[in-house]
Amino acid sequence: MSPPCHTSALLLVFVALAVAGAEQSEERSCDVVGDESTESQMERALLKKLEPLSHMRFNVTVEKGKTENYIYHFRVCREVNSTSHDFGGLVQTDRQSGKTTVIGRINETQVFNGSDWIMLIYKGGDSYGRHCSGEKRRAVIMISCKRGVTASSFSIISEEREKEQECFYLFEMDSSVACPAENSHLSVGSILLITFVSLIAVYIIGGFLYQRLVVGAKGMEQIPHFAFWQDLGNLVADGCDFVCRSKPRNAPAAYRGVGDDQLGEESEERDDHLLPM
Repeated sequence: MSPPCHTSALLLVFVALAVAGAEQSEERSCDVVGDESTESQMERALLKKLEPLSHMRFNVTVEKGKTENYIYHFRVCREVNSTSHDFGGLVQTDRQSGKTTVIGRINETQVFNGSDWIMLIYKGGDSYGRHCSGEKRRAVIMISCKRGVTASSFSIISEEREKEQECFYLFEMDSSVACPAENSHLSVGSILLITFVSLIAVYIIGGFLYQRLVVGAKGMEQIPHFAFWQDLGNLVADGCDFVCRSKPRNAPAAYRGVGDDQLGEESEERDDHLLPM
């Protein structure tokens, strides 16, 4: 093989390995039960809504006497152990024997919601064996709305395995992703207040520019309708004086100055007799 052909072959092998490695490193996400063409817009929207939780891992330990001691591992639309390639989204580990059991797989997902909750179901888990007619396990995760919390309080509620069919594990957790969108509409009072403040601002700024640039006013005269506002203050003061006055307006003043009308007539007695004759 010539050197150019040898180099090209090595390059192709390198690219193939890189692509294969990239595909393996990329984590697989939830696949809704059924064909891809049958997925509804609501299901796609709910899966997108759950994406902020996909990078998180949740664990809960359950002890029932000496016979049952398990740890449940859960991820939202991601494999718990991506290296095993078993699509396990919720896995049970026996703390005594170390045995792992897949409760539900992300490639058989169902999802629906209500006003303030999202129900995520992983189907296609490992077989029950003696219970539930040997059907495959199923995990039901109820995600309830709790604003301000990305995710918390993951716990197992119960395991229904005494029926002949449709057995399941029930889990619950709190998250803000299940909360409905908040309507940020303004009240009528807020709209009127904003309108009033906007009109006042336009009046002051527009009037100031007109007085300064067109009329050529300076100082306080730049305030629009300055004379009116100046008189308005006096009118308001008079109004307050009229409304808040505690004494009648015709009451005599407590103190009166001494005027000319209070001075008696000049005495006509003269002191001419005191002058020397």
